[in-house]
Amino acid sequence: MIPELGHFALALAVALAAAQAVLPLWGAASRDKRLMASAPALALGQLIALATAYACLIWSAVTDDFSVLNIAQNSNSLKPLIYKITGTWGNHEGSILLWCLILAICSGAVGVFGRNLPSSLRARVIGVLGVVSAGFLLFALTSSNPFDRLWPPPLDGRDMNPLLQDPGLAIHPPVLYSGYVGFAIPFAFAVAALIEGRVDAAWGRWVRPWTLASWSLLTGGIALGSWWAYYELGWGGFWFWDPVENASLLPWLTGTALLHSAIVVEKREALKTWTILLAIGTFSLSLSGTFLVRSGILNSVHAFANDPARGVFILALLGLVIGGSLVLFAVRAPVLAPSGLFAPISREGALVLNNILLCSIAAVVLTGTTYPLFADLLFGAKISVGPPFFTATVLPLAAPVFGAMSVGPTLPWKRAELWPALQRLWWAALIALVVGVIAAAGLKRGLPALAFGAAAWLIVGAFAEIVERSRLFRIPFAASRTRLAAQPLSVWGSAIAHAGMGVTVAGIAGMSLAQSTIVAVRPGEAVSLAGYEWRLDSVHDGAGPNYTARVAEITVLRNGKPVVHFAPSRRAFTVQKITVTDASIYTTGLFDLYAVLGEERGGAAVLRLHLNPLAPWIWFGALIMAIGGGLSLADRRLRIGAPARRAVAMVTS
Repeated sequence: MIPELGHFALALAVALAAAQAVLPLWGAASRDKRLMASAPALALGQLIALATAYACLIWSAVTDDFSVLNIAQNSNSLKPLIYKITGTWGNHEGSILLWCLILAICSGAVGVFGRNLPSSLRARVIGVLGVVSAGFLLFALTSSNPFDRLWPPPLDGRDMNPLLQDPGLAIHPPVLYSGYVGFAIPFAFAVAALIEGRVDAAWGRWVRPWTLASWSLLTGGIALGSWWAYYELGWGGFWFWDPVENASLLPWLTGTALLHSAIVVEKREALKTWTILLAIGTFSLSLSGTFLVRSGILNSVHAFANDPARGVFILALLGLVIGGSLVLFAVRAPVLAPSGLFAPISREGALVLNNILLCSIAAVVLTGTTYPLFADLLFGAKISVGPPFFTATVLPLAAPVFGAMSVGPTLPWKRAELWPALQRLWWAALIALVVGVIAAAGLKRGLPALAFGAAAWLIVGAFAEIVERSRLFRIPFAASRTRLAAQPLSVWGSAIAHAGMGVTVAGIAGMSLAQSTIVAVRPGEAVSLAGYEWRLDSVHDGAGPNYTARVAEITVLRNGKPVVHFAPSRRAFTVQKITVTDASIYTTGLFDLYAVLGEERGGAAVLRLHLNPLAPWIWFGALIMAIGGGLSLADRRLRIGAPARRAVAMVTS
């Protein structure tokens, strides 16, 4: 009965989403207050229905109901409880249902927290979210139903992909999806603004918190995925330019540009067209990532499904959402009155440069990701685009972004002079130069030294605006401290997020200096790497709840003294007959010691050993960025709502 209840709740959610897609938009067009007022109730009703459906799916997984096809294909009675729960989103059908649930949470959040919005705008935003929800829910109900029955039910399930049976996968997908789907709210605001024909400072204030929350969640989700790949896949790296990794990076890049554009709309009522187009583009890239992962056209460890029929459905949905919004943009964008003129050298100008560079990086990554697909489709050519291409094309575009990140916040709005701003940053430039010179002298390598200098520039320069606002070292310290305490949380959050990027850049620079080796070692033998002695003590059998394992006992010594004991293993899962590696990692915060057990040959074990300098800084920096976003989100100026909208006349073409 529980699966039937979930199926009914899913069908009910489809009906409520359809009503949410029609009634509020109809009410806003006809100025019917009752229909507009129905929007929050319909959004909350859809949320309750989807929460019920997902709870039923989790119950079916926990109770090992193998009469449900999804559970039979992706679970097993021997699987630990935590992975039975997380396995509900570790497969195609469950992940789509989770996507729909998060989208419903977004609609409900606008309904609950959007009381300060004009009723017509709130109705349109919730109505647009209803259109997107209806499409995905119809897809879930017709092509990806997680409650399909299987008869006769098997005695046990086929289990899930062993790579996904990991604590990191208990957190990564929900956080990443929250970032992906969260950009549906700025998208809905953009479409609503196009329908209304109006974008102003109030609109910018309304859309910025939702963009900031989505950006912070997406940052955290990408970092968690990178960390999972680092310790679970056993490759010893943090980013492989995998097509699905790139699919998550693309909306992050344009979402970062959107976040900065929304600030300009709020402060200066400029960059309106930029902001609308970025909101549409960011959510479109999120949907495109969904298509790439589930269409079967990608060969990736991250891909969920290999079903072209489902891919066609999602492609049609993409065409409707993306194509429809772009057509609306083409028709309605000219009515958005231009205002907020500014000089090229100004804070607005710096943000425009930021947008151009970030979108250029996104275009390069999109080209490198999709070109092999089109080459195969059009010419039958089997090619791959790997890290050398992305390194050679992305770095030249990223360098000026890093340069502008510290200069931009020190520039005044509307009109500025560059030289005074650079003078205010002399101390940050000096520190970056010293760090770069020391790194070059010690490393004898130019590119990592430049990267360390850039990291120092970002970290120190991130706080230049705060130093300038507090007039530190130019007035008595007590007065500066008072000024510091009075700074808005959004200013601190922005500085912390920029500094977090510097920490991540330092971690990436450190990883470029990693040392590694692959050796065949017999028990009792040792190998030297990076000043450490790695001794293989033994190799023995082990077992888990649903796998058997070969475990290597390794002692790492420094100057003859033990530093850490490792136990990397190779796990053979009994149901799926798949063997995966389980790496052992020891971190000091400044570097990681990393060991992976390979196959055994003639009594010798193949070991892959790494020393990865500053590896933890990559994810620590991402965490700092997400914290900075959260701190900005806590700013009282964002929580109390937007200013009242002024009555303005629309400019018609």
